[in-house]
Amino acid sequence: MAKFVLAGKADCPYYAKAELLADVLQRNLPDFHIHKICVHPSDWEKWLEDACACNGWEHSRSPVVWRELTDRGGKGLLLGGFSDFLEHAQGYYGITSDMNSDLMLKISAENRQTKELCIEEEIHRHMSLRPLHIWISSALNPICYSLIPQLFSPGLFPGLPTFSLHLMDAGGSEEMLQGLKMETEDLALHQLHEVTVHSDQTRAFQEAHFIIFLDDLQPACESNDVQDDKDHMVSQVAERFRCYGQLIEANAQKDVRVIIAGDSFVNLKCSLLIENTPSVDPHNFMAMTTQLEYEAKTQLAQKLSVKTADITNVIVWGNISGSFHIDLQRAKVFRCDGAIWGPDGFSQQVMEMIYDWKWLQTDFMSLVHKHRTTISSKTNKATAISTTNGIMTILKAWNNDASPEDVFSLGVISTGQFGIPAGLVFSVPVSFRDGCWSVRSDVTVTDELRQKLNACADELKMERDIAARILKMHDRLQ
Repeated sequence: MAKFVLAGKADCPYYAKAELLADVLQRNLPDFHIHKICVHPSDWEKWLEDACACNGWEHSRSPVVWRELTDRGGKGLLLGGFSDFLEHAQGYYGITSDMNSDLMLKISAENRQTKELCIEEEIHRHMSLRPLHIWISSALNPICYSLIPQLFSPGLFPGLPTFSLHLMDAGGSEEMLQGLKMETEDLALHQLHEVTVHSDQTRAFQEAHFIIFLDDLQPACESNDVQDDKDHMVSQVAERFRCYGQLIEANAQKDVRVIIAGDSFVNLKCSLLIENTPSVDPHNFMAMTTQLEYEAKTQLAQKLSVKTADITNVIVWGNISGSFHIDLQRAKVFRCDGAIWGPDGFSQQVMEMIYDWKWLQTDFMSLVHKHRTTISSKTNKATAISTTNGIMTILKAWNNDASPEDVFSLGVISTGQFGIPAGLVFSVPVSFRDGCWSVRSDVTVTDELRQKLNACADELKMERDIAARILKMHDRLQ
């Protein structure tokens, strides 16, 4: 079997003549097969350069003809240009071409017109797809491996048939990102339009509709001074997330929605992004408290001998990865083995079921603070499953109507509610409705609680001031 490939510029008369000769050969010879590649004139030189470099050829004109070794594999065997193809056809098959110049020019013009129509149709097809662009930053984080399959759960993004997934890890291994891309494509998901990888920030957040940040920086190992170590980490966070905010402002959709997850300076990261994206609604940024909220539920469930899912409406206030307060004023427990039993749906206040007040004031908070570290020390990995579950919980509530009775804790921008300074990213109780969140107003803030909120706010203001001072210093040095 003889399989030939003919490639040329769409407006090349000799490509048109070679095309007609190839059609004649294919019609008359049962074992002759031709594959044609029509390239737009503006793309031809780059296309030919790449093809020659890939196959080790030397060729400079249109058209180019080569033979595919279908029975042996390997690279193509270069035949040459039009004259070489015509000589081959005459010598081997006794067939020639008598196309005149006028017909050659007419067909070449038609080829160009057809190619341009095909390009327009392809552009129109891509535009009509309008995929949802999801970006994941720090995609080589183990959490990402758990998150990617869950992002395509039915109903998570209602009414959106296709997705473009963009995996970014600034300074990460290009090879590892390509491996992650291959694994993602192996999922064979019908709604996945494309997967792209980015090891630098050149095209970060292009057309982004959703961005999920998994970035977590490691403390300096050599420092023995806790404050110096913290200042160093704040410096890294400040520089990176100011840059991220500027890239979102320049490249992302103006209605982009952003979730920040992680174990360090989550509120500060969210605050830096908001400060550097003036054209994006601050309500579109949220720092994820859900994982911490569920960790608190786990400790309460173990104390009451129920499942974690039987604990609801736990509120987390403050600095998600620093000083926070767990508020149980609205917390409920279902199916608790006590003196009072009720039908399905019957619940009781957690505060009424836990009689060990000393445990609540001391051990409870200590256990919650250490919970994530304890898991990581046992597995030598990040808490990928629980982080993924927290992200998915927020995405489901944000994109779909959640029950007005459901209480979520989220790090969002304050407008002065509960006496929290305006402009501070602070974890507060919220509910979701019609794709938007709103701060719960039916929460009681006692004097004791207010003191704890003020302590959390002071820590967040200190982190923000350190970041501002460092960025100002860097700007002076540049």
